[in-house]
Amino acid sequence: MPFVALRFDAPAATAEAWSDALLAAGAASVDAADANAGTDRETPRYGEPDHPGGDIWALCRLTVLFAADADVERSVRDAAAALGLAAPGYTLEAVAEQDWVRLTQAQFRPMRITDRLWVVPSWCEPVDPRAINLELDPGLAFGTGSHPTTRLCLRWLAAHLAPGQSVLDYGCGSGILAIAAAKLGAGRVTGTDVDPQAIEASRANAARNGVIGEFALADALAPGQVDVVVANILANPLRLLAPALAARVRHGGAIVLSGILEAQAASVHGAYRRWFKLDAWGTEDGWVALAGWRRPDRG
Repeated sequence: MPFVALRFDAPAATAEAWSDALLAAGAASVDAADANAGTDRETPRYGEPDHPGGDIWALCRLTVLFAADADVERSVRDAAAALGLAAPGYTLEAVAEQDWVRLTQAQFRPMRITDRLWVVPSWCEPVDPRAINLELDPGLAFGTGSHPTTRLCLRWLAAHLAPGQSVLDYGCGSGILAIAAAKLGAGRVTGTDVDPQAIEASRANAARNGVIGEFALADALAPGQVDVVVANILANPLRLLAPALAARVRHGGAIVLSGILEAQAASVHGAYRRWFKLDAWGTEDGWVALAGWRRPDRG
C-alpha cells in the first residue's frame, strides 16, 4: 500500500499528545526523533531515569504516515481541534511503495560476535557453518545481538563460560544470552523477565535453536543459586536489583552486568561491591559491561 509522510516539529510538552491525536484521526503510524539530530544540539536519549534530559527530546520531529488516499489536511485539522491547538506547518511527501519484508530483512545480516560465535537471521545461511550460530530474527522482544550491551555479554560468555556451569539470564528479552550459554556448553540454563512476551519469545527461540532452557516470569522464578548470572538491563534497575541478583550467585560464581553507560559504571559498581569483586570487562560505543566474582560471605 502506498503512503504519504507528513513531518513537523513539536515541543516535548505536546509531542506525545500530537502523536495520539493524529493516530486517532487516521494516521497509520507516528515516529518521533530528535529534531536537532545531526547538529551540535543533538541530544542522546537512553531511557535512563538518572540520565540528564529524561526520556524525550526538547524538540521532536514527528513523521506521520497516512495512506496515500487519506484526507491528510482534514486529519491534521481534526487532531488540532481535539488538542485545542493551532494546526502546525508541515511538509508532505510520497513514500515509495516497497517490499517492506525484504527491506527489513536486508537490514539484518549474519553478525560476528567472536570467531566462533555468530547471530544469524533465519533467512540467511551461516557465514561459518563450523561456528556456533544462534538463529534469531528481529522481533518484539529485545535482544538480537545488534546492540553493544548484548554483544558485550555474548563475548564474555564466549570467553569465560566453563562447560557444565549453570546460568541465569536476568532480563532475558529474546533469550539470546541464555541460548548462547546453552550452545556454549552450559549445564542448566534459566531465563527470566517481567514481560510475558519476552518469555514466549525466549521459549520459541530456544526451541528453534534446539536448546533446552527454563524461562519464567520474574515473580515465578524458582529459588536457588547458579554459577553465572548475566543481567543486560539498565543501570537504575541493576542498582535496585543488587541484593536480589547477589543472592542468586553462589560463592565464587560470576556476575555480568550490562546496559550501563560509562558515566554510570561507578554507581553500579558501588551497588555490588559488598558481594562482588567487579571490574569493567569491556566497553563499546559508550556502554560498559561490569563482570566479577562473588566473594565469600563476611562472617
